[in-house]
Amino acid sequence: QVQLVESGGGLVQPGGSLRLSCAASGFTFSSFAMNWYRQGPGKEREFVARIFPSGTVTNYADSVKGRFTISRDNGKNLVYLQMTGLKPDDTAVYYCNVVIGNNYWGQGTQVTVSS
Repeated sequence: QVQLVESGGGLVQPGGSLRLSCAASGFTFSSFAMNWYRQGPGKEREFVARIFPSGTVTNYADSVKGRFTISRDNGKNLVYLQMTGLKPDDTAVYYCNVVIGNNYWGQGTQVTVSS
């Protein structure tokens, strides 16, 4: 079965950096685009970034462009989200996602940006 397990969240000061990881299993990882979403307190879940199977094509939400970088390692079934220049508005639970007919989600990892 499809499994997505996020890690790497934590508490960071404004302007700081974090790298999130998502370990995927149960499907042919190298064949599917992978996504990161987030849900802030009192907000709806929103798209953050997408990386296509080859790893050469990426999309970003306007709110994170230039600050976040999505990447993947098809040999290790991992997708990453490198976050820099973090702002308090980036505080959210971050979710890894893949669409294989249905939407599959990880359990999420909390990122808190606060001084």
